[in-house]
Amino acid sequence: MADKFDKAKRSSIMAQVHGKNTKPENAARKILHSMGYRFRLHRNDLPGKPDIVLPKYKTVIFVHGCFWHGCPTCRHASVRPKNNAEYWNKKLDLNMERDRLNEAALKQLGWRVVIVWECEIKKSKIDALKTKLKNALSLDHSDS
Repeated sequence: MADKFDKAKRSSIMAQVHGKNTKPENAARKILHSMGYRFRLHRNDLPGKPDIVLPKYKTVIFVHGCFWHGCPTCRHASVRPKNNAEYWNKKLDLNMERDRLNEAALKQLGWRVVIVWECEIKKSKIDALKTKLKNALSLDHSDS
Protein backbone atom coordinates (compact mmCIF):
# COMPACT_ATOMS: atom_id res chain seq x y z
CA MET A 1 0.00 0.00 0.00
CA ALA A 2 1.35 3.41 -0.94
CA ASP A 3 1.88 6.07 1.69
CA LYS A 4 -1.16 8.34 1.92
CA PHE A 5 1.09 11.39 2.43
CA ASP A 6 3.56 12.87 -0.02
CA LYS A 7 7.25 12.89 0.87
CA ALA A 8 7.27 16.43 2.27
CA LYS A 9 4.25 15.81 4.51
CA ARG A 10 5.64 12.45 5.75
CA SER A 11 8.96 14.15 6.51
CA SER A 12 7.15 16.85 8.48
CA ILE A 13 5.22 14.22 10.48
CA MET A 14 8.35 12.20 11.26
CA ALA A 15 10.27 15.35 12.30
CA GLN A 16 7.73 15.79 15.10
CA VAL A 17 8.63 12.42 16.64
CA HIS A 18 10.98 13.00 19.56
CA GLY A 19 12.67 10.73 22.07
CA LYS A 20 12.22 12.88 25.17
CA ASN A 21 9.26 14.47 26.93
CA THR A 22 6.69 12.62 24.87
CA LYS A 23 2.99 12.65 25.82
CA PRO A 24 3.13 9.09 27.24
CA GLU A 25 6.29 9.95 29.20
CA ASN A 26 4.73 13.11 30.63
CA ALA A 27 1.61 11.15 31.57
CA ALA A 28 3.70 8.50 33.35
CA ARG A 29 5.57 11.22 35.26
CA LYS A 30 2.29 12.83 36.29
CA ILE A 31 1.00 9.49 37.59
CA LEU A 32 4.19 8.82 39.55
CA HIS A 33 4.19 12.32 40.99
CA SER A 34 0.54 12.00 42.05
CA MET A 35 1.47 8.76 43.84
CA GLY A 36 4.09 10.67 45.85
CA TYR A 37 7.23 9.47 44.06
CA ARG A 38 10.05 11.84 43.21
CA PHE A 39 12.46 11.09 40.42
CA ARG A 40 15.15 12.26 38.02
CA LEU A 41 14.90 12.37 34.24
CA HIS A 42 17.10 11.05 31.44
CA ARG A 43 20.24 10.26 33.43
CA ASN A 44 22.84 9.91 30.73
CA ASP A 45 25.28 8.12 33.05
CA LEU A 46 23.03 5.02 32.93
CA PRO A 47 22.74 2.61 29.98
CA GLY A 48 19.89 3.58 27.69
CA LYS A 49 19.45 6.97 29.35
CA PRO A 50 16.25 5.92 31.16
CA ASP A 51 13.21 8.19 30.90
CA ILE A 52 12.58 8.15 34.66
CA VAL A 53 15.06 7.28 37.41
CA LEU A 54 14.08 6.65 41.02
CA PRO A 55 17.45 6.41 42.80
CA LYS A 56 15.86 5.82 46.22
CA TYR A 57 14.29 2.62 44.85
CA LYS A 58 17.24 1.73 42.57
CA THR A 59 14.64 1.59 39.78
CA VAL A 60 14.49 2.98 36.27
CA ILE A 61 11.41 3.33 34.11
CA PHE A 62 11.38 3.34 30.34
CA VAL A 63 8.22 4.67 28.71
CA HIS A 64 8.12 2.88 25.38
CA GLY A 65 6.04 3.70 22.35
CA CYS A 66 4.29 0.52 21.22
CA PHE A 67 5.23 0.90 17.54
CA TRP A 68 8.85 1.95 18.08
CA HIS A 69 9.75 -0.64 20.72
CA GLY A 70 7.55 -3.63 19.84
CA CYS A 71 4.88 -3.87 22.55
CA PRO A 72 4.17 -7.57 23.15
CA THR A 73 0.44 -7.05 23.71
CA CYS A 74 -0.90 -4.45 21.31
CA ARG A 75 -1.53 -4.35 17.60
CA HIS A 76 0.58 -1.23 16.97
CA ALA A 77 3.75 -3.28 17.31
CA SER A 78 2.69 -5.98 14.88
CA VAL A 79 1.86 -3.57 12.05
CA ARG A 80 5.00 -2.53 10.24
CA PRO A 81 5.22 -0.21 7.24
CA LYS A 82 5.14 -1.95 3.89
CA ASN A 83 6.89 0.90 2.08
CA ASN A 84 10.63 0.62 2.50
CA ALA A 85 10.03 -2.54 4.56
CA GLU A 86 13.71 -3.52 4.73
CA TYR A 87 14.62 -0.19 6.35
CA TRP A 88 11.73 -0.27 8.85
CA ASN A 89 12.20 -3.90 9.83
CA LYS A 90 15.89 -3.32 10.46
CA LYS A 91 15.24 -0.10 12.41
CA LEU A 92 12.52 -1.56 14.63
CA ASP A 93 14.43 -4.80 15.24
CA LEU A 94 17.53 -2.80 16.24
CA ASN A 95 15.41 -0.71 18.64
CA MET A 96 14.20 -3.87 20.37
CA GLU A 97 17.70 -5.36 20.51
CA ARG A 98 19.10 -2.12 21.97
CA ASP A 99 16.32 -2.17 24.58
CA ARG A 100 17.27 -5.74 25.59
CA LEU A 101 20.96 -4.83 25.88
CA ASN A 102 20.23 -1.69 27.93
CA GLU A 103 17.95 -3.64 30.27
CA ALA A 104 20.58 -6.32 30.78
CA ALA A 105 23.29 -3.71 31.45
CA LEU A 106 21.11 -1.90 34.00
CA LYS A 107 20.28 -5.16 35.79
CA GLN A 108 24.00 -5.99 35.85
CA LEU A 109 24.54 -2.67 37.64
CA GLY A 110 21.87 -3.59 40.20
CA TRP A 111 18.99 -1.48 38.88
CA ARG A 112 15.41 -2.70 38.67
CA VAL A 113 13.91 -2.00 35.22
CA VAL A 114 10.24 -1.24 34.63
CA ILE A 115 8.81 -0.87 31.14
CA VAL A 116 5.67 1.23 30.77
CA TRP A 117 4.05 0.81 27.38
CA GLU A 118 2.25 3.64 25.62
CA CYS A 119 -0.92 1.50 25.51
CA GLU A 120 -0.88 1.21 29.33
CA ILE A 121 -1.32 4.97 29.66
CA LYS A 122 -4.99 5.19 28.81
CA LYS A 123 -7.71 6.43 31.14
CA SER A 124 -9.27 2.97 31.24
CA LYS A 125 -5.94 1.40 32.32
CA ILE A 126 -4.59 4.00 34.78
CA ASP A 127 -5.53 1.99 37.89
CA ALA A 128 -3.74 -1.08 36.54
CA LEU A 129 -0.68 1.04 35.72
CA LYS A 130 -0.65 2.56 39.22
CA THR A 131 -0.78 -0.94 40.69
CA LYS A 132 2.06 -2.07 38.43
CA LEU A 133 4.22 0.89 39.46
CA LYS A 134 3.38 0.56 43.14
CA ASN A 135 4.27 -3.15 43.09
CA ALA A 136 7.53 -2.51 41.24
CA LEU A 137 8.57 0.20 43.66
CA SER A 138 7.56 -1.56 46.86
CA LEU A 139 9.48 -4.79 46.32
CA ASP A 140 12.05 -5.84 48.87
CA HIS A 141 15.41 -4.46 47.67
CA SER A 142 17.31 -7.56 48.84
CA ASP A 143 16.10 -9.51 45.78
CA SER A 144 17.87 -7.18 43.32
